[in-house]
Formats: sequence, structure tokens, C-alpha cells
Amino acid sequence: MTGDYASWHGHVIVCGLHGVGLLIVEELSLSGVPAVVVDDHPEPGLARTLHGWGVPHLAGSPRSPDTLASAGLAGAAAVICALEEDLETLETAMLTRELRAGVRVIVQLSNPAVGRALKAIDISVLDVAGLSAPAIAQACLRAPQDFTLAGQRFRAAAARPPRAGTLRELYGALTPVAVLPPAAGGEPADGTSEPGDVEICPGRDHPVGPGDAVTLFGTPDELRAAGLLGPRGTTPARAARRVSLLHHLAVSLVQAADRRLAIALAALFAVLVGSTVVLRLAYHLPGARQFPLLDAVYFTVETLTTVGYGDFTFRHQSPWLMGGAIVLMLLGALFVAVFFALLTNVLVSRRIEEQLGRRRVTGRTGHVLVIGLGAVGLRVVQQLLAEGADVVVVEKSEHNRHLQQARALGVPVVIADATQPEVLESVSLAGAAAVAVLTSDDLANLETGLAVRDQLGSRWATTPVVLRIFDPRLARSVRVHFGFEHVRSTAALAAPWFVGAGLGLEVLSTFYAGAEPLLVARFTVTPDGGLAGLAMRDLGARTRVLALSRTSDDGSLEYPPRRGTRFRAGDRAYMIGPYEELLAVLRRDRPSPQAPAPAPIRRSRNA
Repeated sequence: MTGDYASWHGHVIVCGLHGVGLLIVEELSLSGVPAVVVDDHPEPGLARTLHGWGVPHLAGSPRSPDTLASAGLAGAAAVICALEEDLETLETAMLTRELRAGVRVIVQLSNPAVGRALKAIDISVLDVAGLSAPAIAQACLRAPQDFTLAGQRFRAAAARPPRAGTLRELYGALTPVAVLPPAAGGEPADGTSEPGDVEICPGRDHPVGPGDAVTLFGTPDELRAAGLLGPRGTTPARAARRVSLLHHLAVSLVQAADRRLAIALAALFAVLVGSTVVLRLAYHLPGARQFPLLDAVYFTVETLTTVGYGDFTFRHQSPWLMGGAIVLMLLGALFVAVFFALLTNVLVSRRIEEQLGRRRVTGRTGHVLVIGLGAVGLRVVQQLLAEGADVVVVEKSEHNRHLQQARALGVPVVIADATQPEVLESVSLAGAAAVAVLTSDDLANLETGLAVRDQLGSRWATTPVVLRIFDPRLARSVRVHFGFEHVRSTAALAAPWFVGAGLGLEVLSTFYAGAEPLLVARFTVTPDGGLAGLAMRDLGARTRVLALSRTSDDGSLEYPPRRGTRFRAGDRAYMIGPYEELLAVLRRDRPSPQAPAPAPIRRSRNA
């Protein structure tokens, strides 16, 4: 669909369909927000998809002022740049800012230096890898999710009810975020659970039982008081990492010692023991005193290492002992030289293997195995290290541009094909606490995930395996039909951040309750909107206001708001819920766009 949309108002211009662009357009269409797509060379299949959704498409360059004017830049609510090349994105963003200073501009950009420069001219910069990494790391670690609301720290923690009862009876004032019944909670892990099985934002009188999984929101002190967090100051993940690293170091030293080094060390030790015994029994000090054992050891080492401090000598000893000293010196020079030569060879060889990624990383337990070191993989590695996890990386290409960054972080990197069983064995898959398969190829990820499942055997049900699948529909099919509980689409994770930024909904975090993605977001209540004066109990059932920052009270945080609490104009509301529900609340607060709404499309659950 083509044409001139210069008269439209309140719509969103999306530049670029590749990657996350199509998901952004889909989210806008599902939310009833009109959009115009600008892409000069879209794939035919993507163009047909837009036509089926009834979304207008301009086949022109987004770096042209005429094209942006035809797309309705003068009346657009936002411009989202999701182009393939960073340079094209940069040109489009700066041109848009020059043509219209007040419009929201959101760009997908992975270069941090350029991103900081764009933020200085009021352009929002988002990175798909950075946005999706926390959710992937959370699935690997099964750790509580941290949030910061108005400078105050909160957490979302999972719990298993100890007995049957209501949420109010079991957890008091803690805010329930989700309840997963046994079929959706992931414990059976048969892959048949659906997002619809999850009860989102239930009331505190909702009944639960021991088989359910409950996600609760509160401050760390509140969660700790309820027994859902460990004592203050404990860092089990970091302590476990230190123990694992020490264990791995000891095992690596033993494995690195080849047979020749062991023989040389044994021969050197035999000479040391034999010489010590001979000196202890046959060497006599002035006055016919017997040689002390410690002095015998000292003199032997002194002779073997050719130090010769002059405190002991063989000059006045018997001829046979002097002859033995000559042999000892020769053997010492030989065995010490051989031992250190072999030791140097082992260390240098190991260093070369590390640089080439050809070594085995055996003997580790409790580590997270990250397969694929692209932009997403590197961000996940950084996130896991920040949480204190021990990480091992497998990357297929020795020319990967992120290899040096990973090695600089102290992470072992193995260059190999992770679909091969011997490779998975060489990186201690049997002792891994979690696996994240994050290459940029969906088919390769699926093949690797199936190989990991086969190798895990009986540990498959208890070891988190996070699978990155770009296409949300394929991700859902893989979860349902192949039994992968943690399937993540980075595009689906990132798209709400772009759409929210374009419409004034600031997404703060994304996490999963079962297979249902939930967002924590913030927006400001408009004075003439539909939320001013509305009570909390009158909001949608699948959303919840976590806290309110009252502008009339110097920005103080009201937590938790009660059912009778009302919005006030200018309040900053922190909410949680499914993405489409949060957008519905935002649209209730904001005037409707004047542009024609796109044709509705059927909702497909994103992974």
C-alpha cells in the first residue's frame, strides 16, 4: 500500500522492516496504533505481510526529506529507526531531528559511543542485544529479578506455596504478579504449557496450592522477611563461582601435566629423597655429629639447584660421598633443566590453545555454558558475570569479532561446533548449571538445543536450556512440540521497548512468568487524560500498579497503592503486566490518534 500520508496525525513512522522492525509494526497494529513503514528495499514476503495487516508502506529512502514528509513526519507521534546499518540509522535519526525538533525519535543502535552522542540531542537509543540479555540471564540463573523504581530497589521472586491457601494468607502484603499452575510452571517440563495457563496479576484472595509457582513483588527486606530471600549479605552465586574456579584450576594443572612432565618430576623427587637419606646417614659434621634431617634436605636442594651458599661442603667427607656429590650435581642439573623445560612447554602450549580456542574445559561444575558469541551472546556473558556466575563460551568461528572481549573478561572460549557430542563433553556439559544457545541462526540454535537435550539425558528436566529463536511463531512451536521451556525471541523481547518509547510508555524491564512475557513500565498521567481521578480497582484485571511517584508530594514513592488509591495528574505510575494490556492503559490516558487505524490482526503469542 503506497500513497501520501502527510495529513496524518498521531501515527508512528517505522523506518526499516528487517530484524526487529517487523515486530515493532506488528505490536503497533495489535495495539491499534496507526503506523507508516518506510523501507526502500523490503523483502517481498515482508511487504506482503504489511499489505495483509493493512499497514501503509512507502518504498523510498528514509534518508530523504521528501520521503519522511510523505510519511507524515509533520504530524507523527514518533519515528522509530530499525535499519540494518548503523550509518543509515544515524543519518535518518539526525535528519528527522533537523526536520522536526519536537518529535520522538527512537533508534536501534549497537555502537555505544554513537549512542551517547545521539542521546545528547534528545534521541532515544535502544540496543536489541542489551534489552534481551537480562531476560536470558534470568532464565539461566533462575534468580530474582531486580528493579529500581524512583531510586528504590524492588525484586520479583518465585515461590512455592508450602500449603493450600490464599495469597493473602500465605504472603501477606507482598504483591502477587503471576500464578503458574503445575502444567505451566515448568516443573513437569513437557512443553505443552501455554501462556494462557498463567494467571497474571491475580488478587490477593486468589487460592493457590503446593504445586503452583507464584511470582511475588516487593522490597528485598519484605521478601527476606517472608523467607523468599537468603540472609542479607550472602552471595551464594559468587561464592560458588570462586569454589568452582579453584577446583577448575587444580584439575587443569593435573590435566595439563603430560606423562613426560610427570616422569621428570618423579625422577627429580626420587633423587631428592635418595640424596637426603644418604646425607642424613653418611654426612658428618665436625665433632662426628650426625647431620640433622632438615639440614640434609636443605643441602640436597642447594646442591640440585647449584646455588652453593658455602655453608656446607663435601671437602672433608669420605671419597665415595664426594663421588656421590658429583653424580648428584650432574643429575640435578639434568633433571631440573628437563623438568622446567617440560613445564614451560606445558604452559606455553596451554596459552596457545587458549588463544586458538582448542583446549578442553573439563572438571568444571555449576557453570553456565553460552553457545554463540554474537552481540546477544556477549551481553549475556557480561550479565552472567555481573551476577557472579561462572561462564564457558563455545563459538564456531575463530574470526568472531567479540572473542578478544570475552577473553579479556577471563571467560574460557572454545572454538568448536557445539552440535558435536565430543565438543559438549569437552566443555563439561554434564556439570553445567544452565545452557544458553544464542547464535544468530535459528536452525543452528534448534540443532544445538536438540544435541544438548540428548547429552543432558536425565538432567534435561532440571537444567535450564535457553534457546534463542528469532521468529516468535517458530519459538512458540519449538516450545510446544520439542519441550524447550525457555525459548526466547530477542526481537519479541525488544519490540515493546521501541513501541513503548514511541508512545510515551517507558519500559524498565522484561521478564517471564512461565511462557508469558511481562513488562515493568512507567508513564506520566496526563492532566486531561482518562486516568486522572481513576481508582486502582477500576484498571484492567491483568495489570497492576506497583507504585506511584506523587509530584504533589515532592516525588515521594507511594508503595504499595491500595485498591481505593486514585491517579492524580502528573503522577508517575509504575505498572506491570502483559505488553498489550499496558498499552491499553496508556491509550486510555492519552487522546486517540487522528490517523486511520490499521486493520486488526489476530494476536499470536510471542516467545
